[in-house]
Amino acid sequence: MDSLIVAAGRALAAGDPLGALNHVALRDDAPALALRGIAMAQLGDLDRAKMLLRKAARAFGPKEAVSRARCVVAEAEIALAARDLGWPTKALDAACMALDEHGDRQNANHGRLLAIRRHLLIGELDEAEQALKEIDSTPLPAASQAIHQLMIAGIAIRRIRTKAAREALARAAGAARAARIPALTAEVENATRVLETPAARLIARGEERLLRLDEVEALQASKALIVDACRNVVRDQQVTVSLVRRPVLLALARVLAEAWPSDAPRGVLVARAFGGKEADESHRARLRVEIGRLRTMLKRLAGVRATERGFALEPGAGEVFVLARPVEEKHAAVLAFLADGESWSSSALALALGASQRTVQRALDALALAGKVQSFGDGRARRWMTPPVPGFTTTLLLPAPLPGA
Repeated sequence: MDSLIVAAGRALAAGDPLGALNHVALRDDAPALALRGIAMAQLGDLDRAKMLLRKAARAFGPKEAVSRARCVVAEAEIALAARDLGWPTKALDAACMALDEHGDRQNANHGRLLAIRRHLLIGELDEAEQALKEIDSTPLPAASQAIHQLMIAGIAIRRIRTKAAREALARAAGAARAARIPALTAEVENATRVLETPAARLIARGEERLLRLDEVEALQASKALIVDACRNVVRDQQVTVSLVRRPVLLALARVLAEAWPSDAPRGVLVARAFGGKEADESHRARLRVEIGRLRTMLKRLAGVRATERGFALEPGAGEVFVLARPVEEKHAAVLAFLADGESWSSSALALALGASQRTVQRALDALALAGKVQSFGDGRARRWMTPPVPGFTTTLLLPAPLPGA
């Protein structure tokens, strides 16, 4: 390999895409095209990067299977950064197998880490955890070790295991410092800040306060009865009842928990659960039916007692708390995904949220009218993101693998 390609590869490894372009910007041979594509991706021009990598993959000859596979891995990373979650994962799996067969385990493992990150984005924690167990991080370079630890931390955060998350983030920080890649160091720092920012809002006895993730974990380990409006479940230390597909029952449980130890008036229950302004006879009849269903669902956790003016929750033991999102609004789930600072397509959001694309598009349109999100591009290239904070730029989440490394 000639000296300019080697120099460009080293510049990319050091997180210097402009330095890499200085070496190969005017060249159109396959290795140079691949390096230019990775450099453009790190600079944020993802469309141009994708085009260059595809051109490089076609330019590599039939005997250069490893180089073509590396281009596929790099393109998969661009798709991840662009939140193109519908990108064909079978192509990435095939590329990783080809890299393994030719002894390039470094880039093969990098590709597998990208697949794990996709699992995390769409909430497939079990699949991500199983895939992580199959990767031996010992021989990985520092950058890949940092990414590996970030994946472990991501799973721990989503499972609300703060001690494991902190330990993984500390290891990720050490590996990122050793890699000397500024974008990677910044990502670890951003992930660490998640543990110090409000994760939920606690509502109890008419008062509210924000909780960090470690405080949420401590609350869940207590003997309290918790109506978790973040995950749509009701739980105590031993029993968890899912109300994900029962929004009316969840609304009733939340009102009863917010009113505890007092009772909740029928008018309030009707308004919050059914959207009715007044509790007429039809509403009262429906309320009795839904309360009966709630009693059945919560029988292992608490009772629901009728009172003169409404209903009251009767837990088996301990306090009653409501966990809600730090900020609640109609389309909070969509905003939560856009809060990562990256641009999302409506199809990717629909996949991550488990909702129809039409539902997500309506939510995005409503948020855009309120000035809370913005879009760019047209048609299938249209992307959505929250308005940027002045002084910050959106960067590629992961350093790209090097063709020829």
